[in-house]
Amino acid sequence: MGFQLEKAELGKKPAKESSGLSGILQKEIHLFGKSFGNKKKEDFYTELGVLLQAGINLKEGLSLIQEGQKKEKQQAFYQDILDGLVGGEGLSETVAKKKEFSEYEYYSLKIGEESGTLTEITKELGLFFARKNEQRRNLINALTYPIIILCTAVLVIIFMLRLVVPMFEDIFRQNNVDLPWITNMIVAASNFIKSYGWWVVLFVFGMVVFRRLLFQNEWFQKKRDYLLLKIPYAGSFIKAVYLSQFTRALSLLTASKVPMLTGIDLASKMIKFVPLKVALDGVNEDILRGESLSNSLRKSSLFDNKMISLVKVAEETNQTEFIFERLNQQYNIQVQQKSKLISTLLEPFIILIVGVLVGVILVAMYLPMFKLGSVLGS
Repeated sequence: MGFQLEKAELGKKPAKESSGLSGILQKEIHLFGKSFGNKKKEDFYTELGVLLQAGINLKEGLSLIQEGQKKEKQQAFYQDILDGLVGGEGLSETVAKKKEFSEYEYYSLKIGEESGTLTEITKELGLFFARKNEQRRNLINALTYPIIILCTAVLVIIFMLRLVVPMFEDIFRQNNVDLPWITNMIVAASNFIKSYGWWVVLFVFGMVVFRRLLFQNEWFQKKRDYLLLKIPYAGSFIKAVYLSQFTRALSLLTASKVPMLTGIDLASKMIKFVPLKVALDGVNEDILRGESLSNSLRKSSLFDNKMISLVKVAEETNQTEFIFERLNQQYNIQVQQKSKLISTLLEPFIILIVGVLVGVILVAMYLPMFKLGSVLGS
């Protein structure tokens, strides 16, 4: 049974109550992690899909999932959803009132309820978040060791600038040695760390604490995302990650017989990457004007020739679901390969940069020693 577009009521998602001081406090509570993050969503949708496929109705399935929760907070979370179902609301209407769920999940679940494919939708959502969590794990694994090396290197450089360089500076000042430009530059950096080091630490700490509020700023998010795209290699990696999510979303929606225009609109609600959201808005407008999906994708540099060619094949053969599933697999492989390569390249690159910086500091300190020797000799 196909999904009826008019039943979706796009743009009419119930508003979430999070304004004023209470909204800010709610954001601060989950500052370093969400109470119902992607890992819990993966478990939730996967378990619910299995239970529904086994013939258990929605309320009983949610009750079983609730009983499996160890923390009272999670039990209360599922109880709120159950109370909504008991009150006559659908699952999509219930989750729409909770800030932990995205618009993409709301519309996907609504599609499942309207088309009678809720079991398939929950299983696909579980798989979607499983892939998303896998990408996150790959990225963390790739960056963990380089970040440790980078942090250690920064501490070593700060130690040299804060303690070692001032010792040499005192010796040079006492003997009235003329300092070369490179030594003056290192001494200036040392003085900056000495005078403003704690302010820098406080600034970094503030960025970490309030990063969620900062990242929710549309202007900052737009500037950041477009800047990330311009970074060599990292830009293509980030683009592959979001294209993987986009193709997975369209694969899920086309499997539910959702019209392509509606599917792209729903997928754009899930995407948090501004360049891709802008590109999808343009694709939507082109489709409304009667253009094909492949021609619409061709107008944006975000979509590569491989995707455009396969989408054109999908339009001609009516194999949209299969094609987007294949594209998703290809982008997942690409993300895995790029994450491993990032880990391989970053480690020697960071070591090289640190070696150069330490070398510059040592050279800057030892160059005046020759002049100091002549001063002491005379």
